[in-house]
Amino acid sequence: MAKVGIDDYATAGAGQLAAALADRTVSALELFEAAVARIDALDGPINAVVVRDFDRAREAAKAADAALARGERRPLLGVPITVKEAFNVAGLPTTWGSPLFKDWIAPTDATAVARLKGAGAVILGKTNVPPFLADWQSANPVYGRTNHPLDPARTPGGSSGGGAAALASGMVPLEFGSDIGGSIRVPSAFCGVLGHKPSYGLVPPRGHAPPGTDGVPPPLNVVGPMARSVADLVLALDITAGPADEEATGYRLALPPPRQARLADFRVLMITCHPLAKVDAEIVAALERLAGNLEAAGVVVAWESDLLPDLAAAHGVYAGLLMTAMTRGAPRQPDLMDAHAWMAALDGQLSVRRKWGALFGSFDVVIAPCMGVVAFEHQTAPFEERTHLIDGEVTPYGDQVAWPGMATLANLPATAVPIGATVAGLPIGAQIIGPYLEDRTTLAFAALIEGL
Repeated sequence: MAKVGIDDYATAGAGQLAAALADRTVSALELFEAAVARIDALDGPINAVVVRDFDRAREAAKAADAALARGERRPLLGVPITVKEAFNVAGLPTTWGSPLFKDWIAPTDATAVARLKGAGAVILGKTNVPPFLADWQSANPVYGRTNHPLDPARTPGGSSGGGAAALASGMVPLEFGSDIGGSIRVPSAFCGVLGHKPSYGLVPPRGHAPPGTDGVPPPLNVVGPMARSVADLVLALDITAGPADEEATGYRLALPPPRQARLADFRVLMITCHPLAKVDAEIVAALERLAGNLEAAGVVVAWESDLLPDLAAAHGVYAGLLMTAMTRGAPRQPDLMDAHAWMAALDGQLSVRRKWGALFGSFDVVIAPCMGVVAFEHQTAPFEERTHLIDGEVTPYGDQVAWPGMATLANLPATAVPIGATVAGLPIGAQIIGPYLEDRTTLAFAALIEGL
């Protein structure tokens, strides 16, 4: 790992900064000051870090320096990071982007936040989201709108859009988000950074819930890391994954190693079309270029398989579960399924999971778009009235949930990686989907194709 100094803050990874801190090349206070300076200089027009906790972060940085001087070493000791606004951080507001909760202060840390702090991370603050995390944009009545670092007329994505924008602009080296409908993968793709949607249940979600609630985890939703390198995704996942609370009494985490060590040994299925969601031609072209590069590296790439579940049928199951999970506790309840229909939907989910399991007997990873469009211009019309123009065709805005929904319904890990840019210079991303609880396989593959 190349050594880094304070001048490298905006581009260095969290692991690199942790190594520099351990070597005493930089101090935690210097990194804190560099982070604050960059946020002050850039965040005005971006509006990514909307909850700032600089006073406590400064003290945490000083404490980290003292610990380092004593010889303590932890994976993130002294490294400044941010987390999504929806996570509870003790003493800070958690609003989920809704005025209903603008005065609610979290009494305790979310489990993931506590684990990041335990690893030595210095929490600078929290990043912006849409109301109730229900959009691929990050604008709300409490904190306003987050803009794309490359073009303020465009969205950085959502719902972890503030975090992706902070990463892409070099404000922080590491962010923690959540994903139920692409909320890690879509903003990662839009902003040209990396994100990992873990297997369902791998990282405890406690403390990531609408204010004042603390119940069973909803189906589908996961929490996970966003970064500028695969190494940092692995670092953050290792810190935060594993059972908590009552489950930790009897369960221990033992993720299997990556299926393959060499890129040429991976078996890859490419998916560039979906029966319910269009894909922009520039995204398809980027995926085809990636496939060509993989084949040149010796990878056998397939473009179809009879083992792939019926994507349209699976999406019907996903949509029912998603709508029910997303509207729980909302001020207005739509007509939802009854208890027996809910159980039938869970049966349908299990059937789809088994079909994906069979597919992964023949393939190691599946590569697909994170979404069928790149970062788009801000839209303010009601959700159901919004559209995307894809290759000259007007398509419904909500159709695009089909792309992230593939991995989400089946509880699968999916790593979002940059794979190029449009002619206009906007980032293009892809998701690498892998077998359930084989998160190390998608992450290893992502590492092997970095820079390919």
